Amino acid sequence: MAKEIMAIVKLQVNAGKANPAPPVGTALGPHGIQIQDFCTQFNSATKEMGDTVVPVVITIFKDRSFTFIMKSPPAAVMIKKAIKLQKGSGEPHKTKVGTITRAQLEEIAKVKMEDLSANDMDAAVKILAGTARSMGVKFEG
Repeated sequence: MAKEIMAIVKLQVNAGKANPAPPVGTALGPHGIQIQDFCTQFNSATKEMGDTVVPVVITIFKDRSFTFIMKSPPAAVMIKKAIKLQKGSGEPHKTKVGTITRAQLEEIAKVKMEDLSANDMDAAVKILAGTARSMGVKFEG
């Protein structure tokens, strides 16, 4: 028989840097699982990813065991990394902070494809171009 699910927790944690302090500890503590076990497993699974933010979905079962699924990094984080940007614009429609090309967006789309609701590369690029626009990044292509 399948285990009974007690909770599903979604977090965004820096790769290889999960620790029992907030936000991880405060999100998982009330569910009674071993926080250090999660941190150890997550860190070993993400140690190759550098300092990328990794969204993770943790499924916690009634017997206090858990599983987790890692998603691809948020599009905004990948766009910032692609054009070497510190942060997006405070006024995205007035102040532009950078420019991104279609080729760069296609590279990001290849990584994000399974998490996007796009059927093909063109649709994926349009979704990512919208994200870039909302950050104050101009899209060329």
